[in-house]
Amino acid sequence: MISPSTYNITCPQGATYNTTFTVTQDGVPLNLTGYTAALQVRDSYTSADVEISLTAGSGITLGGTAGTINVVVSSAVSAGVAANTYVYDLELYSGGTTTRLLQGFWKHTPEVTR
Repeated sequence: MISPSTYNITCPQGATYNTTFTVTQDGVPLNLTGYTAALQVRDSYTSADVEISLTAGSGITLGGTAGTINVVVSSAVSAGVAANTYVYDLELYSGGTTTRLLQGFWKHTPEVTR
């Protein structure tokens, strides 16, 4: 079992956010073939409103045997989110099992050039 790691993200409003994580277990990349994933950003842990929602094939690309997870928030999506500090988590799904990989704060910094 993988315990969730805390990783705080800073995303510039109006810019493309693009990062890649590698999931390892005992130092070996986890084979993500057959997995799906989702990431959500919300105002608070209990908020019903979702500021950003990504899924495998729509903002999240899983790298199969390499164990990579590429997360991309387009500039159009990031421009539509108010500058603020939010909470997020990133989950993996496989065969009815949900694993929360990452969690933390999502800081959305204000855009000056518009």
